[in-house]
Amino acid sequence: MSITVRKSTIDDLAEVERIYAFARQFMKDTGNPNQWKKTSPSSEVILSDFENGTGYVIEKDGKICGVFAFLLGEDPTYGYIENGAWLSDEPYGTIHRIASDGTLKGVVKIASDFAEKTIKNLRFDTHEDNKIMQHVLEKNGFRRCGIIYLQNGEKRIAYQRIR
Repeated sequence: MSITVRKSTIDDLAEVERIYAFARQFMKDTGNPNQWKKTSPSSEVILSDFENGTGYVIEKDGKICGVFAFLLGEDPTYGYIENGAWLSDEPYGTIHRIASDGTLKGVVKIASDFAEKTIKNLRFDTHEDNKIMQHVLEKNGFRRCGIIYLQNGEKRIAYQRIR
């Protein structure tokens, strides 16, 4: 089995949207119907990830089975954290919009290991109803740091891992 991570391109749009649709249904089926609702991430956000070079796909034997965004630098939603504190304020990278189609286990590990080749300080956030992601993050060494708020005011549980 060959696993690769590469930047996503416009040619990947249909597969990326397929994976996000699968993930939305999976979250709904496992007690997390509110994190991405019906259309999140939007096509505009996905296209922005392609254009900004921050979108990535995970391929297993040449077939796309995972997707995520990896951003370097300050994330405006991470400027304020309550009920806790970040482990470090040193420069960091953030993984957003991670999803899989269920055919490959370990996409969080694959994405975070990939990101750590660039920066050792990683942040992540997830919805309070996303118990599966909370477990996976903690299993992969991420520590719960507190609560952050998205630009639309929704709260998320914030995580950080420093290697």
